[in-house]
Amino acid sequence: MQRIQMTQTYSQAFEDYLKVIHKLVRRAGRATTSEIARCLDVRPASVTGMLQKMAELEPPLVSYEKHQGAVLTEAGEVEALRVIRRHRLLELFLHEYLNYSWDEVHEEAERLEHVISDKLGARIAALLGDPDRDPHGHPIPSADLVLRPLTEFPLSQLPVGGWGIVRRVRDDEPAVLRYVGRLGLRPFAPIRLVSHVALDGTYHVLVLETGETVVLGTAVAEAIFVDHLSVPLMITNQSNAEDED
Repeated sequence: MQRIQMTQTYSQAFEDYLKVIHKLVRRAGRATTSEIARCLDVRPASVTGMLQKMAELEPPLVSYEKHQGAVLTEAGEVEALRVIRRHRLLELFLHEYLNYSWDEVHEEAERLEHVISDKLGARIAALLGDPDRDPHGHPIPSADLVLRPLTEFPLSQLPVGGWGIVRRVRDDEPAVLRYVGRLGLRPFAPIRLVSHVALDGTYHVLVLETGETVVLGTAVAEAIFVDHLSVPLMITNQSNAEDED
């Protein structure tokens, strides 16, 4: 059977699929047809056809088995990381240099990521100081296309009374970004989970920088990813100052 060759006609569609498959595999180990269809808002039959095309490329971009879903091949992983790097660099550039708010940059970068060259991407990275995170806290693949592993966990999994530091926020819901941004729940914000009311599924969170306790629903608490924080620095400094008095 003759191998299908990648053409410019399919490049944007392939890149969209590669990003989604990468995200799903990173989250669950495999990308099912139904999950890909949901993420891209297309019919499952369309996904099946595209996965078959991607598997028949030379080199193949995915390994696909019917009813088993897909994973990226080595070539597919490289191309996915290349697109993700361009996307996240663009988000940061739009945010820092063109004054886009953090809830606007994702959609704009979705359009631009397919048309900029690697050379322009490298210039943008240099201008930004070779950053390692986008405005939402998501890691940016390095220039040699290495993506650090994720260690953060949803805020909803923080133990009651525990301290955490916000690392990243999901970027696919602009309304959520606007909401948590107003509350001060941005990357590097220290927080403490004061309480969790199981009856209504709410989380009461102290935002240390503002001193306010905010109430989050489950969906929002699961869109914010944190790391454990032993004792916040400003609390330690405050305690030391009180001891000196």
